[in-house]
This record gives sequence, C-alpha cells and structure tokens, in this order.
Amino acid sequence: MIPNILSIAGSDPSGGAGIQADIKAISANGGYAMAALTALTAQNTRGVSAVQMVEPRMVLAQIAAIRADIRIDAIKIGMLGNAATIDAVAEALDGLEAPVILDPVMVAKGGDRLLAPEAVEALRTRLLPRAAILTPNLPEAADLLGVAEAADISAMRDQGAKLLEAGCGAILIKGGHLAGPATDLLIEPEGVTELTAPRIETRNTHGTGCSLSSALAARVGAGDAPPVAARRAKAFVAGAIAAADHLTVGGGHGPIHHFHDHHPKDPS
Repeated sequence: MIPNILSIAGSDPSGGAGIQADIKAISANGGYAMAALTALTAQNTRGVSAVQMVEPRMVLAQIAAIRADIRIDAIKIGMLGNAATIDAVAEALDGLEAPVILDPVMVAKGGDRLLAPEAVEALRTRLLPRAAILTPNLPEAADLLGVAEAADISAMRDQGAKLLEAGCGAILIKGGHLAGPATDLLIEPEGVTELTAPRIETRNTHGTGCSLSSALAARVGAGDAPPVAARRAKAFVAGAIAAADHLTVGGGHGPIHHFHDHHPKDPS
C-alpha cells in the first residue's frame, strides 16, 4: 500500500525547499504527497525577500478537508512562522493518530528568520509533545533549548537527550554544521543510533532539512521503524546531494537532486 503523507509547511517558488521539496522527497520515497500551505515566500537560491503567512483558519481548513476524505499515514510539519499558526496546526491535528515528523524550521540557510522568536515557546509546548520524531539541526536544537550551539558529537548527544525530555518520541539531531563527516544522531528512549555519511563538497544543498524530514515521514508512513526510516532517509538525501551538481538552478545555494535515482546519472 502506498502511504499518504501530509506535509504542512511553507512554499518555496524556486522549488528547492519547503512544500515543493517535500512533495519531491515524499514521491521519491514511495509516498503519495499532500500539502497544506502555511506561508507563501518570495525566495530563490540567493535568499528570501518576502514572506506572507496564510491565515491560521485557512491552514486549519486545509488540514480538515484532507482529514475528512483521505487516510493520513504520516505527517511532516515544516515552516509554521508564528504562534497563531502553531496553535491552528495543533488544533487541526487533535485526535489524529498518524505519526508526526516535526522539522522545527526557524532560520533559512541564508540567515533569514522563519519562526518568530516569541513563537518558540508555542512550538515547544504545543507540537513537540505531539512529534514521533523531531528533526532539528544544531542551531534549531540550541534555539529550542535556549543554549549555545553544540560544537561536537558529545554536545549533540546531550542536547538531543534534553529535547527528548520535552515529550517527543525520538530526536534526529542533524550534525551537518560540524566539520568532518556528516553525522546525525537518532536519539530514542532505548538508545542512540549514529548515522554518518561522507561530506560532499558542493554549494548546492538548499532544502536538505526539508527533504530529510519528508523522506523520513514517507518511510515512517510506510511502516519503517525509526532507525530504519532514518537510515533510508539519510541515504536518500546523501544521494541527492551527491547528484546536486547535475542540476543548473540559480546562482546561489542550488537545490539537491531529489530524483537522482530516476534520471540519467549524467544528463549532459
């Protein structure tokens, strides 16, 4: 059975991140992708120039319409922007048993703030306890905890353990900001799984966080246990980064190649 995966996130008109990346990653990982938009952005590979939030009641209405008609096997949550949208999403998901993969999108790769600082507490209290897996990068984990960013694997492990205490089922804390191999830690109550991939030299990494959490949602929705889902999602993203330079999209941080397994290895 093909799993139905709902992404709740903002739009990226350049196609590299946000809802557009989510749909690609879910599809490439065998899921049927659905989407509820939380925000419109004006952005490209060089940065974000404008953000317009969708009315919270419209966010709620989108999710309600899907719930009324379509089985939901897993949910990925990305950019929410403000506390009102967080509250609307929490209300919209009330009573739904599908596992939630929560990607706490706070700051864009170019440094633009995508979650209002005053909304961090709402995210912590309303959605973290609802998450089957939380997928923060190092700046996001530090922001959620109100501490300095982890500088090594040991600090990553400590911060992940503290986030686990907030009530989510597991944490996939991403160590891409550290030097050396790209190491992530899946932290569950049962223990820690270390996931490592070689670091690939490319500037085209736009949308890696969105894509990882969406691939993870597709795998969890298909029935994979968290360690299996995390390994498969990380391998997918590593392959997409390795093939990113086959694309020619923009003059800044270009997107990863979501369909690297479906296209010729060298399109030229």
